[in-house]
Amino acid sequence: MYRARDRVAHSEWLDTLATAAEDLAVAPETVAVAEELFLADVPAETASKRVAVAASLYAAARIEGEAHSQRAVADAVGVARLSVHNHWRDRLAAAGIEPPQW
Repeated sequence: MYRARDRVAHSEWLDTLATAAEDLAVAPETVAVAEELFLADVPAETASKRVAVAASLYAAARIEGEAHSQRAVADAVGVARLSVHNHWRDRLAAAGIEPPQW
C-alpha cells in the first residue's frame, strides 16, 4: 500500500504513464490499475522507474483484458521490449497478485 504523498512524489512518472496510455488509447480503468501497480512498489533507482512504468502499464492491460503488445507498451514508454517482458510479472507479485505461470 502506498501513501497519498507518494502520488505527488512520483507525479513525473505517473505523467509518463498517462502519456503512454493516451498514445495507446488505454481505458481509464486500465490507467488506474497501472498507477496502483506502479505505486505499490516504486524502484529506488531513477533508471528503473521508467521500466516499472512500462511493466505496470502492460500488466494492467493484461488484467483489464486489453490487447497491447509488450513492444507497443515499451515503445510508448521508451524502454526495450525485453524490459517489459522481464518485469511485468514482478509488478503483479509486488502488488500481491499471483502472476501467471506460463
